[in-house]
Amino acid sequence: MELVDALRTTGAVRDFLDDPVDDEALVRILDRARFAPSGGNRQGWRVVVVKDPAVRSGVRDIYVAGWAEYQAQRAAGLTPFAPITDTAAEADALERASRDGVVADSFLGDFAENFDTVPALLVVLVDIGMLAAVDRDLDRYTFAGGASVYPFAWSIMLAAREEGLRGVITTIAIRREPALKKLLNVNDELAVAALIALGHPKSQPKHLKRMAVDEFVTIDRVGGPPFEVMNRASS
Repeated sequence: MELVDALRTTGAVRDFLDDPVDDEALVRILDRARFAPSGGNRQGWRVVVVKDPAVRSGVRDIYVAGWAEYQAQRAAGLTPFAPITDTAAEADALERASRDGVVADSFLGDFAENFDTVPALLVVLVDIGMLAAVDRDLDRYTFAGGASVYPFAWSIMLAAREEGLRGVITTIAIRREPALKKLLNVNDELAVAALIALGHPKSQPKHLKRMAVDEFVTIDRVGGPPFEVMNRASS
């Protein structure tokens, strides 16, 4: 597959055929993804391939609990778990999700309800002692350290395309990281960065909806003129 085509068509896919993903394909995917960049080339990522049905079921329960909270906030008109938000409205939405327990299947959706049956389930971990979190001491939410693990996660997604697979990177289960780490026997030095579900897609999305470049890129300063080709006819 051409790189540009892969970049323009690798969106999130959550609906898979029942066809299994063989171990050989996963090894090829991870072998290619390992060349992703990381701070100091420390390669602090670790991956758990979850196969045991009992462990998968436990992961599913953890995922569903977080998904219910995510959906409750969306229903309240919030961006779920946003660092800057209406904290009172968020607390109310989370309280209602906790009070009501597991929500109806129609609210969960097939993907969350059947999370334990996805063809391939990877848990991406990161050694937090290897992250150059240069924004660690700023008076705001810190995210720079993710630059040393999420390129690896995205490389998994791109490498999966070469195998005819699609999938999704999800962070919902981090809501209950202690339970997930206990389930997977993860030591204290490692943090959960993402779960990745992969499989053979039921359909092939080809036209992803994204903002145009001049909608999010400006010149010299925020609020400056949009970055665009001014005279396209002569370019």
